[in-house]
Amino acid sequence: MSTAMIPVVIVGAGPAGITAATLLAHHGIDTLVLERWADVYPQPRAVHLDGEIRRILERLGVGREFDGISRPALGLRLLDRSGRVLAQFDRDPAGGRSGYPEANLFDQPELEAILRVNLKRHPGVTLRGDVEVAAITEESGCVRVDFTDLVTGDAESVRARYVLGCDGANSVVRGAIGARMRNLRFEQRWLVVDVATPRDLGQWEGVHQVCDPARAATFMRIGKTRYRWEFRLLPGETAADFGDPGRLRPLLDPWLGGVPEADLELVRVAEYTFRAQLADRWRRGRVFLLGDAAHLTPPFIGQGMGAGLRDAANLGWKLAGVLRGELPEDVLDTYETERKPHARAMIRLAKLTGVTMTDGGELGNRLRGLLAPRLHRIPGLTQMLTSGESPPLHLSGPERGPRLRRRLRGRLVPNVRLADGRRLDEAMNGRYTVITVREPEPQCRLIVEQRGGFIVVAEPGTELHRWVRQGRAVAALVRPDGTVQCCGDVQSLCAASPSFHPGAQARR
Repeated sequence: MSTAMIPVVIVGAGPAGITAATLLAHHGIDTLVLERWADVYPQPRAVHLDGEIRRILERLGVGREFDGISRPALGLRLLDRSGRVLAQFDRDPAGGRSGYPEANLFDQPELEAILRVNLKRHPGVTLRGDVEVAAITEESGCVRVDFTDLVTGDAESVRARYVLGCDGANSVVRGAIGARMRNLRFEQRWLVVDVATPRDLGQWEGVHQVCDPARAATFMRIGKTRYRWEFRLLPGETAADFGDPGRLRPLLDPWLGGVPEADLELVRVAEYTFRAQLADRWRRGRVFLLGDAAHLTPPFIGQGMGAGLRDAANLGWKLAGVLRGELPEDVLDTYETERKPHARAMIRLAKLTGVTMTDGGELGNRLRGLLAPRLHRIPGLTQMLTSGESPPLHLSGPERGPRLRRRLRGRLVPNVRLADGRRLDEAMNGRYTVITVREPEPQCRLIVEQRGGFIVVAEPGTELHRWVRQGRAVAALVRPDGTVQCCGDVQSLCAASPSFHPGAQARR
Protein backbone atom coordinates (compact mmCIF):
# COMPACT_ATOMS: atom_id res chain seq x y z
CA MET A 1 0.00 0.00 0.00
CA SER A 2 1.38 3.39 -1.00
CA THR A 3 1.29 6.12 1.63
CA ALA A 4 2.29 8.95 -0.73
CA MET A 5 -0.18 11.85 -0.78
CA ILE A 6 -1.25 12.93 -4.26
CA PRO A 7 -2.99 16.29 -4.69
CA VAL A 8 -5.69 14.91 -7.03
CA VAL A 9 -6.64 11.41 -8.20
CA ILE A 10 -8.88 11.29 -11.26
CA VAL A 11 -10.87 8.12 -11.91
CA GLY A 12 -11.50 7.79 -15.64
CA ALA A 13 -9.38 8.90 -18.61
CA GLY A 14 -12.15 9.89 -20.99
CA PRO A 15 -12.44 13.46 -22.32
CA ALA A 16 -13.62 14.91 -18.98
CA GLY A 17 -10.88 13.19 -16.98
CA ILE A 18 -8.03 14.09 -19.34
CA THR A 19 -9.31 17.67 -19.59
CA ALA A 20 -9.39 18.00 -15.81
CA ALA A 21 -5.86 16.57 -15.49
CA THR A 22 -4.49 18.88 -18.18
CA LEU A 23 -6.09 22.02 -16.75
CA LEU A 24 -4.85 21.15 -13.26
CA ALA A 25 -1.35 20.66 -14.70
CA HIS A 26 -1.53 24.15 -16.21
CA HIS A 27 -2.12 25.44 -12.68
CA GLY A 28 0.78 23.48 -11.21
CA ILE A 29 -1.25 20.63 -9.69
CA ASP A 30 0.02 17.04 -9.92
CA THR A 31 -2.54 14.31 -10.63
CA LEU A 32 -2.81 10.55 -10.97
CA VAL A 33 -5.34 9.35 -13.56
CA LEU A 34 -6.66 5.79 -13.19
CA GLU A 35 -8.33 4.17 -16.19
CA ARG A 36 -9.81 0.70 -16.64
CA TRP A 37 -8.97 0.46 -20.35
CA ALA A 38 -5.39 -0.02 -21.55
CA ASP A 39 -5.81 2.55 -24.32
CA VAL A 40 -8.36 4.87 -25.89
CA TYR A 41 -11.77 3.22 -26.20
CA PRO A 42 -11.83 2.49 -29.96
CA GLN A 43 -15.52 2.89 -30.78
CA PRO A 44 -16.82 6.30 -31.95
CA ARG A 45 -19.39 7.91 -29.67
CA ALA A 46 -19.56 11.71 -29.44
CA VAL A 47 -19.27 13.51 -32.79
CA HIS A 48 -20.04 17.17 -32.02
CA LEU A 49 -18.75 20.02 -29.92
CA ASP A 50 -19.61 23.71 -30.02
CA GLY A 51 -17.49 26.85 -30.10
CA GLU A 52 -17.39 27.20 -26.32
CA ILE A 53 -15.93 23.70 -25.98
CA ARG A 54 -13.50 24.46 -28.82
CA ARG A 55 -12.22 27.30 -26.61
CA ILE A 56 -11.49 24.77 -23.87
CA LEU A 57 -9.54 22.63 -26.33
CA GLU A 58 -7.48 25.68 -27.21
CA ARG A 59 -6.66 26.20 -23.53
CA LEU A 60 -5.58 22.58 -23.33
CA GLY A 61 -3.13 23.20 -26.17
CA VAL A 62 -4.74 20.90 -28.76
CA GLY A 63 -6.70 23.41 -30.84
CA ARG A 64 -4.62 23.09 -34.00
CA GLU A 65 -4.56 19.30 -33.79
CA PHE A 66 -8.34 19.22 -33.31
CA ASP A 67 -8.87 21.41 -36.36
CA GLY A 68 -6.91 18.84 -38.35
CA ILE A 69 -9.40 16.06 -37.55
CA SER A 70 -12.68 18.01 -37.44
CA ARG A 71 -15.08 19.60 -39.90
CA PRO A 72 -17.05 22.80 -39.23
CA ALA A 73 -20.74 22.08 -39.72
CA LEU A 74 -22.80 24.55 -41.75
CA GLY A 75 -25.77 24.29 -39.42
CA LEU A 76 -28.96 22.24 -39.02
CA ARG A 77 -31.58 21.16 -41.53
CA LEU A 78 -34.98 19.85 -40.51
CA LEU A 79 -36.32 17.41 -43.11
CA ASP A 80 -39.62 15.66 -43.54
CA ARG A 81 -39.85 11.92 -44.25
CA SER A 82 -39.41 12.49 -47.98
CA GLY A 83 -36.25 14.56 -47.54
CA ARG A 84 -37.89 17.93 -48.15
CA VAL A 85 -36.24 20.75 -46.20
CA LEU A 86 -38.67 22.16 -43.64
CA ALA A 87 -36.26 24.65 -42.10
CA GLN A 88 -32.56 25.46 -42.11
CA PHE A 89 -30.48 27.18 -39.44
CA ASP A 90 -27.10 28.24 -40.78
CA ARG A 91 -23.90 28.60 -38.78
CA ASP A 92 -20.85 30.52 -39.95
CA PRO A 93 -17.95 28.04 -40.36
CA ALA A 94 -15.52 30.94 -40.00
CA GLY A 95 -16.46 31.26 -36.33
CA GLY A 96 -18.58 33.35 -34.01
CA ARG A 97 -18.34 34.89 -30.55
CA SER A 98 -16.15 32.05 -29.35
CA GLY A 99 -13.58 32.75 -32.03
CA TYR A 100 -14.04 29.31 -33.58
CA PRO A 101 -16.72 27.47 -35.58
CA GLU A 102 -19.87 27.06 -33.49
CA ALA A 103 -20.48 23.48 -34.64
CA ASN A 104 -17.60 21.03 -35.06
CA LEU A 105 -17.91 17.39 -36.16
CA PHE A 106 -15.22 14.83 -35.36
CA ASP A 107 -14.40 11.23 -34.39
CA GLN A 108 -14.12 10.82 -30.61
CA PRO A 109 -11.29 8.23 -30.57
CA GLU A 110 -9.16 10.60 -32.68
CA LEU A 111 -9.82 13.45 -30.24
CA GLU A 112 -9.03 11.27 -27.23
CA ALA A 113 -5.76 10.18 -28.81
CA ILE A 114 -4.79 13.83 -29.28
CA LEU A 115 -5.69 14.62 -25.67
CA ARG A 116 -3.54 11.76 -24.38
CA VAL A 117 -0.51 12.74 -26.45
CA ASN A 118 -0.87 16.28 -25.14
CA LEU A 119 -1.11 15.00 -21.57
CA LYS A 120 2.40 13.53 -21.86
CA ARG A 121 3.78 17.07 -22.10
CA HIS A 122 2.97 17.52 -18.41
CA PRO A 123 5.39 15.59 -16.18
CA GLY A 124 3.21 16.17 -13.12
CA VAL A 125 0.46 13.92 -14.53
CA THR A 126 0.62 10.12 -14.36
CA LEU A 127 -1.84 8.07 -16.39
CA ARG A 128 -2.25 4.40 -15.46
CA GLY A 129 -4.36 2.16 -17.64
CA ASP A 130 -5.46 -1.42 -16.97
CA VAL A 131 -6.52 -0.64 -13.40
CA GLU A 132 -9.91 -1.08 -11.78
CA VAL A 133 -10.94 1.09 -8.86
CA ALA A 134 -12.50 -0.96 -6.09
CA ALA A 135 -13.22 1.54 -3.32
CA ILE A 136 -13.19 5.23 -2.43
CA THR A 137 -12.87 5.89 1.30
CA GLU A 138 -12.74 9.29 2.98
CA GLU A 139 -10.18 9.57 5.76
CA SER A 140 -9.02 12.45 7.94
CA GLY A 141 -7.92 15.20 5.56
CA CYS A 142 -7.71 12.93 2.50
CA VAL A 143 -9.35 10.20 0.41
CA ARG A 144 -8.02 6.64 0.01
CA VAL A 145 -8.44 5.06 -3.42
CA ASP A 146 -8.12 1.26 -3.58
CA PHE A 147 -7.61 -0.31 -7.00
CA THR A 148 -6.39 -3.47 -8.72
CA ASP A 149 -3.76 -3.70 -11.44
CA LEU A 150 -5.57 -5.81 -14.06
CA VAL A 151 -2.28 -7.03 -15.58
CA THR A 152 -0.53 -8.21 -12.41
CA GLY A 153 -3.57 -8.71 -10.19
CA ASP A 154 -1.89 -6.67 -7.43
CA ALA A 155 -4.04 -4.62 -5.07
CA GLU A 156 -2.82 -1.07 -4.51
CA SER A 157 -3.92 2.07 -2.69
CA VAL A 158 -3.13 5.76 -2.90
CA ARG A 159 -4.20 8.73 -0.85
CA ALA A 160 -5.28 12.02 -2.38
CA ARG A 161 -6.35 15.43 -1.17
CA TYR A 162 -9.25 15.28 -3.65
CA VAL A 163 -10.79 12.71 -6.01
CA LEU A 164 -12.60 13.45 -9.27
CA GLY A 165 -15.02 10.79 -10.52
CA CYS A 166 -14.91 10.96 -14.33
CA ASP A 167 -15.74 7.28 -14.76
CA GLY A 168 -18.84 7.48 -16.89
CA ALA A 169 -22.46 6.42 -16.69
CA ASN A 170 -21.71 3.33 -14.57
CA SER A 171 -19.56 5.34 -12.18
CA VAL A 172 -17.96 3.54 -9.24
CA VAL A 173 -17.21 6.91 -7.66
CA ARG A 174 -20.87 7.92 -7.80
CA GLY A 175 -21.83 4.82 -5.89
CA ALA A 176 -19.05 5.39 -3.37
CA ILE A 177 -20.43 8.80 -2.35
CA GLY A 178 -24.01 7.55 -2.19
CA ALA A 179 -25.21 9.59 -5.17
CA ARG A 180 -28.00 8.34 -7.42
CA MET A 181 -29.10 9.18 -10.92
CA ARG A 182 -32.49 10.89 -11.13
CA ASN A 183 -34.52 9.97 -14.18
CA LEU A 184 -35.63 13.06 -16.10
CA ARG A 185 -38.21 11.03 -18.03
CA PHE A 186 -36.67 10.54 -21.42
CA GLU A 187 -35.64 7.22 -22.94
CA GLN A 188 -35.38 6.29 -26.62
CA ARG A 189 -33.62 3.41 -28.36
CA TRP A 190 -31.58 4.36 -31.44
CA LEU A 191 -29.46 2.56 -34.00
CA VAL A 192 -26.09 4.24 -34.52
CA VAL A 193 -24.27 3.55 -37.79
CA ASP A 194 -20.74 4.70 -38.66
CA VAL A 195 -19.50 4.27 -42.23
CA ALA A 196 -16.17 5.05 -43.87
CA THR A 197 -15.95 5.62 -47.63
CA PRO A 198 -13.56 7.43 -50.00
CA ARG A 199 -16.60 8.60 -51.97
CA ASP A 200 -17.92 12.13 -51.42
CA LEU A 201 -21.65 11.65 -50.89
CA GLY A 202 -22.38 15.14 -52.18
CA GLN A 203 -24.57 16.08 -49.23
CA TRP A 204 -24.94 19.45 -47.51
CA GLU A 205 -22.14 19.81 -44.95
CA GLY A 206 -24.34 20.19 -41.89
CA VAL A 207 -26.52 18.09 -39.62
CA HIS A 208 -29.62 16.56 -41.26
CA GLN A 209 -32.51 15.81 -38.89
CA VAL A 210 -35.39 13.78 -40.33
CA CYS A 211 -38.51 14.72 -38.35
CA ASP A 212 -40.53 11.57 -38.80
CA PRO A 213 -42.09 9.73 -35.84
CA ALA A 214 -42.27 6.59 -37.99
CA ARG A 215 -38.47 6.58 -38.38
CA ALA A 216 -36.70 9.65 -37.04
CA ALA A 217 -33.13 9.89 -38.28
CA THR A 218 -29.98 12.01 -38.13
CA PHE A 219 -27.16 12.21 -40.66
CA MET A 220 -23.86 14.11 -40.67
CA ARG A 221 -20.40 13.96 -42.17
CA ILE A 222 -17.87 13.77 -39.32
CA GLY A 223 -14.58 13.46 -41.20
CA LYS A 224 -12.92 13.36 -44.58
CA THR A 225 -14.08 9.78 -45.13
CA ARG A 226 -16.41 9.22 -42.16
CA TYR A 227 -20.20 9.50 -41.93
CA ARG A 228 -22.64 9.00 -39.04
CA TRP A 229 -26.32 7.95 -39.17
CA GLU A 230 -28.70 7.54 -36.24
CA PHE A 231 -32.14 5.94 -36.64
CA ARG A 232 -34.78 5.56 -33.97
CA LEU A 233 -35.54 1.89 -33.44
CA LEU A 234 -39.10 0.66 -33.60
CA PRO A 235 -40.58 -1.53 -30.85
CA GLY A 236 -39.11 -5.02 -31.11
CA GLU A 237 -36.16 -3.98 -33.28
CA THR A 238 -32.53 -4.40 -32.18
CA ALA A 239 -29.14 -3.70 -33.72
CA ALA A 240 -28.90 -7.40 -34.61
CA ASP A 241 -31.72 -6.90 -37.09
CA PHE A 242 -29.44 -4.62 -39.12
CA GLY A 243 -26.23 -6.65 -39.09
CA ASP A 244 -27.05 -7.73 -42.63
CA PRO A 245 -26.08 -4.98 -45.12
CA GLY A 246 -29.22 -5.83 -47.05
CA ARG A 247 -31.38 -4.68 -44.10
CA LEU A 248 -29.23 -1.64 -43.44
CA ARG A 249 -28.93 -0.34 -46.99
CA PRO A 250 -32.56 0.89 -47.36
CA LEU A 251 -32.04 3.16 -44.35
CA LEU A 252 -28.85 4.66 -45.82
CA ASP A 253 -29.89 4.93 -49.47
CA PRO A 254 -31.45 8.43 -49.28
CA TRP A 255 -27.91 9.72 -48.64
CA LEU A 256 -25.76 7.12 -50.42
CA GLY A 257 -27.32 7.33 -53.83
CA GLY A 258 -25.53 4.94 -56.14
CA VAL A 259 -22.38 4.37 -54.09
CA PRO A 260 -21.56 0.65 -54.45
CA GLU A 261 -21.25 -1.50 -51.35
CA ALA A 262 -17.63 -2.27 -52.27
CA ASP A 263 -16.79 1.38 -51.47
CA LEU A 264 -18.45 1.29 -48.04
CA GLU A 265 -16.73 0.15 -44.86
CA LEU A 266 -19.14 -0.51 -42.02
CA VAL A 267 -17.23 0.76 -38.97
CA ARG A 268 -19.94 0.10 -36.44
CA VAL A 269 -23.62 -0.74 -36.01
CA ALA A 270 -24.74 -0.43 -32.40
CA GLU A 271 -27.84 0.17 -30.34
CA TYR A 272 -27.86 3.04 -27.85
CA THR A 273 -30.51 4.02 -25.36
CA PHE A 274 -30.61 7.81 -25.15
CA ARG A 275 -31.40 8.88 -21.60
CA ALA A 276 -31.84 12.08 -19.63
CA GLN A 277 -30.47 11.71 -16.10
CA LEU A 278 -28.94 13.92 -13.44
CA ALA A 279 -27.14 12.84 -10.27
CA ASP A 280 -28.86 14.01 -7.09
CA ARG A 281 -25.51 15.09 -5.65
CA TRP A 282 -22.21 15.90 -7.36
CA ARG A 283 -20.00 16.00 -4.30
CA ARG A 284 -19.37 14.47 -0.92
CA GLY A 285 -16.53 15.98 1.05
CA ARG A 286 -13.37 15.73 -1.04
CA VAL A 287 -14.92 13.68 -3.84
CA PHE A 288 -16.55 15.21 -6.94
CA LEU A 289 -18.45 13.86 -9.96
CA LEU A 290 -17.85 15.11 -13.51
CA GLY A 291 -19.10 14.19 -16.97
CA ASP A 292 -21.38 11.20 -17.51
CA ALA A 293 -20.93 10.23 -13.86
CA ALA A 294 -22.98 13.33 -13.02
CA HIS A 295 -25.33 13.72 -16.01
CA LEU A 296 -26.56 12.01 -19.17
CA THR A 297 -27.87 14.15 -22.03
CA PRO A 298 -29.81 12.99 -25.11
CA PRO A 299 -27.70 13.75 -28.20
CA PHE A 300 -30.11 16.00 -30.09
CA ILE A 301 -28.16 19.21 -29.46
CA GLY A 302 -24.72 17.60 -29.34
CA GLN A 303 -23.89 18.58 -25.75
CA GLY A 304 -23.16 15.26 -24.04
CA MET A 305 -19.36 15.20 -24.14
CA GLY A 306 -19.15 18.98 -23.99
CA ALA A 307 -20.94 19.02 -20.64
CA GLY A 308 -18.11 17.01 -19.10
CA LEU A 309 -15.50 19.42 -20.43
CA ARG A 310 -17.53 22.31 -19.00
CA ASP A 311 -17.44 20.52 -15.62
CA ALA A 312 -13.66 20.22 -15.79
CA ALA A 313 -13.20 23.85 -16.83
CA ASN A 314 -15.42 25.03 -13.97
CA LEU A 315 -13.85 22.93 -11.21
CA GLY A 316 -10.22 22.83 -12.30
CA TRP A 317 -9.14 26.39 -11.49
CA LYS A 318 -11.13 26.41 -8.24
CA LEU A 319 -9.50 23.21 -7.04
CA ALA A 320 -6.08 24.54 -8.01
CA GLY A 321 -6.65 27.77 -6.09
CA VAL A 322 -7.69 25.86 -2.98
CA LEU A 323 -4.73 23.47 -3.18
CA ARG A 324 -2.35 26.41 -3.58
CA GLY A 325 -3.89 28.14 -0.57
CA GLU A 326 -5.04 31.13 -2.63
CA LEU A 327 -8.77 30.54 -2.56
CA PRO A 328 -10.98 29.55 0.40
CA GLU A 329 -12.16 25.95 0.46
CA ASP A 330 -15.81 26.98 0.28
CA VAL A 331 -15.24 28.08 -3.35
CA LEU A 332 -15.57 24.36 -4.15
CA ASP A 333 -19.22 24.54 -3.07
CA THR A 334 -19.91 26.66 -6.15
CA TYR A 335 -19.07 23.81 -8.54
CA GLU A 336 -22.37 21.98 -8.13
CA THR A 337 -24.45 25.12 -7.61
CA GLU A 338 -23.19 26.51 -10.92
CA ARG A 339 -22.86 23.44 -13.10
CA LYS A 340 -25.91 21.42 -12.04
CA PRO A 341 -28.56 23.99 -13.13
CA HIS A 342 -26.65 24.55 -16.37
CA ALA A 343 -26.51 20.81 -17.10
CA ARG A 344 -30.22 20.50 -16.24
CA ALA A 345 -31.07 23.34 -18.65
CA MET A 346 -29.11 21.73 -21.49
CA ILE A 347 -30.73 18.33 -20.81
CA ARG A 348 -34.18 19.92 -20.93
CA LEU A 349 -33.33 21.65 -24.22
CA ALA A 350 -32.10 18.34 -25.65
CA LYS A 351 -35.29 16.61 -24.51
CA LEU A 352 -37.47 19.32 -26.02
CA THR A 353 -35.55 19.18 -29.28
CA GLY A 354 -35.84 15.41 -29.45
CA VAL A 355 -39.55 15.33 -28.71
CA THR A 356 -40.25 18.19 -31.14
CA MET A 357 -38.39 16.44 -33.93
CA THR A 358 -39.55 12.88 -33.39
CA ASP A 359 -42.90 12.66 -31.59
CA GLY A 360 -46.52 13.48 -32.30
CA GLY A 361 -47.46 10.90 -34.91
CA GLU A 362 -49.14 12.09 -38.11
CA LEU A 363 -50.54 15.16 -36.37
CA GLY A 364 -47.02 16.07 -35.30
CA ASN A 365 -45.82 15.66 -38.88
CA ARG A 366 -48.50 18.00 -40.16
CA LEU A 367 -47.74 20.61 -37.52
CA ARG A 368 -44.01 20.45 -38.28
CA GLY A 369 -44.74 20.89 -41.96
CA LEU A 370 -46.73 24.04 -41.20
CA LEU A 371 -44.59 25.56 -38.45
CA ALA A 372 -40.98 24.64 -39.29
CA PRO A 373 -40.71 26.93 -42.37
CA ARG A 374 -41.85 29.84 -40.15
CA LEU A 375 -39.55 29.23 -37.20
CA HIS A 376 -37.07 31.86 -38.40
CA ARG A 377 -39.77 34.52 -37.86
CA ILE A 378 -39.87 33.91 -34.11
CA PRO A 379 -37.87 36.77 -32.51
CA GLY A 380 -34.54 35.57 -31.17
CA LEU A 381 -35.02 31.89 -32.04
CA THR A 382 -32.58 31.79 -34.96
CA GLN A 383 -30.02 33.71 -32.92
CA MET A 384 -30.39 31.21 -30.07
CA LEU A 385 -29.95 28.22 -32.40
CA THR A 386 -26.96 29.64 -34.28
CA SER A 387 -24.99 31.82 -31.85
CA GLY A 388 -23.54 28.92 -29.88
CA GLU A 389 -23.87 30.76 -26.56
CA SER A 390 -25.00 28.51 -23.73
CA PRO A 391 -27.10 29.76 -20.78
CA PRO A 392 -25.34 31.89 -18.14
CA LEU A 393 -24.23 30.29 -14.88
CA HIS A 394 -26.19 31.10 -11.73
CA LEU A 395 -23.37 32.43 -9.58
CA SER A 396 -23.52 32.49 -5.81
CA GLY A 397 -22.11 35.26 -3.67
CA PRO A 398 -22.81 39.01 -3.52
CA GLU A 399 -23.91 40.88 -6.62
CA ARG A 400 -22.54 44.32 -7.40
CA GLY A 401 -24.45 47.21 -8.89
CA PRO A 402 -28.08 47.67 -9.96
CA ARG A 403 -29.92 44.66 -11.41
CA LEU A 404 -29.86 46.07 -14.95
CA ARG A 405 -26.07 46.14 -14.75
CA ARG A 406 -25.82 42.47 -13.88
CA ARG A 407 -26.73 41.10 -17.28
CA LEU A 408 -23.13 40.02 -17.99
CA ARG A 409 -22.80 38.13 -14.70
CA GLY A 410 -22.39 34.39 -15.25
CA ARG A 411 -21.83 34.72 -19.01
CA LEU A 412 -18.75 33.74 -20.95
CA VAL A 413 -16.75 36.69 -22.20
CA PRO A 414 -16.52 36.69 -26.03
CA ASN A 415 -13.19 35.44 -27.30
CA VAL A 416 -12.49 38.52 -29.43
CA ARG A 417 -9.23 39.32 -31.18
CA LEU A 418 -7.26 42.08 -29.46
CA ALA A 419 -5.19 44.86 -31.03
CA ASP A 420 -2.00 42.79 -30.70
CA GLY A 421 -3.56 39.94 -32.71
CA ARG A 422 -4.13 37.58 -29.81
CA ARG A 423 -7.49 36.14 -28.86
CA LEU A 424 -8.74 37.26 -25.45
CA ASP A 425 -8.44 33.73 -24.03
CA GLU A 426 -4.76 33.63 -24.98
CA ALA A 427 -4.12 37.01 -23.36
CA MET A 428 -5.97 36.03 -20.17
CA ASN A 429 -4.00 32.78 -19.99
CA GLY A 430 -5.98 31.35 -17.08
CA ARG A 431 -5.80 34.49 -14.96
CA TYR A 432 -8.38 36.66 -13.28
CA THR A 433 -8.91 39.55 -15.67
CA VAL A 434 -10.47 43.00 -15.34
CA ILE A 435 -11.98 44.23 -18.61
CA THR A 436 -12.72 47.95 -18.56
CA VAL A 437 -13.78 50.66 -20.98
CA ARG A 438 -11.95 53.24 -18.87
CA GLU A 439 -8.23 53.49 -18.29
CA PRO A 440 -7.48 52.33 -14.73
CA GLU A 441 -5.27 54.19 -12.29
CA PRO A 442 -1.67 52.91 -12.10
CA GLN A 443 -2.32 51.73 -8.54
CA CYS A 444 -5.21 49.58 -9.78
CA ARG A 445 -2.94 47.91 -12.33
CA LEU A 446 -0.33 47.28 -9.68
CA ILE A 447 -2.84 45.61 -7.35
CA VAL A 448 -4.18 43.30 -10.06
CA GLU A 449 -0.76 42.35 -11.41
CA GLN A 450 0.66 41.67 -7.94
CA ARG A 451 -2.23 39.26 -7.40
CA GLY A 452 -1.43 37.43 -10.63
CA GLY A 453 -4.22 39.06 -12.65
CA PHE A 454 -4.47 40.97 -15.90
CA ILE A 455 -6.21 44.13 -17.14
CA VAL A 456 -7.64 44.68 -20.63
CA VAL A 457 -8.78 48.14 -21.71
CA ALA A 458 -11.55 47.83 -24.29
CA GLU A 459 -11.03 50.66 -26.75
CA PRO A 460 -14.04 52.49 -28.27
CA GLY A 461 -15.19 50.97 -31.53
CA THR A 462 -13.93 47.48 -30.70
CA GLU A 463 -16.10 44.41 -30.33
CA LEU A 464 -15.07 44.06 -26.71
CA HIS A 465 -16.06 47.66 -25.94
CA ARG A 466 -19.48 47.09 -27.52
CA TRP A 467 -19.95 43.90 -25.46
CA VAL A 468 -19.22 45.70 -22.18
CA ARG A 469 -21.46 48.66 -22.97
CA GLN A 470 -24.31 46.47 -24.26
CA GLY A 471 -24.13 44.76 -20.89
CA ARG A 472 -24.72 48.18 -19.28
CA ALA A 473 -21.32 47.97 -17.59
CA VAL A 474 -18.10 49.94 -17.49
CA ALA A 475 -15.91 47.10 -16.20
CA ALA A 476 -16.17 43.35 -15.61
CA LEU A 477 -14.16 40.96 -13.46
CA VAL A 478 -13.66 37.74 -15.44
CA ARG A 479 -12.70 34.45 -13.77
CA PRO A 480 -9.95 32.13 -15.05
CA ASP A 481 -12.60 30.01 -16.82
CA GLY A 482 -13.79 33.03 -18.85
CA THR A 483 -16.99 33.58 -16.83
CA VAL A 484 -17.94 37.09 -15.71
CA GLN A 485 -17.92 37.11 -11.91
CA CYS A 486 -19.29 40.62 -11.42
CA CYS A 487 -19.44 44.11 -12.92
CA GLY A 488 -18.82 47.51 -11.39
CA ASP A 489 -16.40 50.41 -11.49
CA VAL A 490 -12.83 49.53 -12.35
CA GLN A 491 -11.40 50.59 -9.00
CA SER A 492 -13.71 48.33 -6.97
CA LEU A 493 -13.14 45.37 -9.31
CA CYS A 494 -9.37 45.74 -9.06
CA ALA A 495 -9.71 45.73 -5.26
CA ALA A 496 -11.98 42.64 -5.46
CA SER A 497 -9.62 40.69 -7.74
CA PRO A 498 -8.41 37.60 -5.82
CA SER A 499 -4.83 36.46 -5.54
CA PHE A 500 -4.49 33.70 -8.14
CA HIS A 501 -1.20 32.77 -9.83
CA PRO A 502 -1.52 30.14 -12.61
CA GLY A 503 1.38 27.73 -12.67
CA ALA A 504 2.19 28.08 -8.96
CA GLN A 505 2.70 24.80 -7.13
CA ALA A 506 0.25 23.39 -4.60
CA ARG A 507 1.12 23.54 -0.94
CA ARG A 508 2.34 20.16 0.36
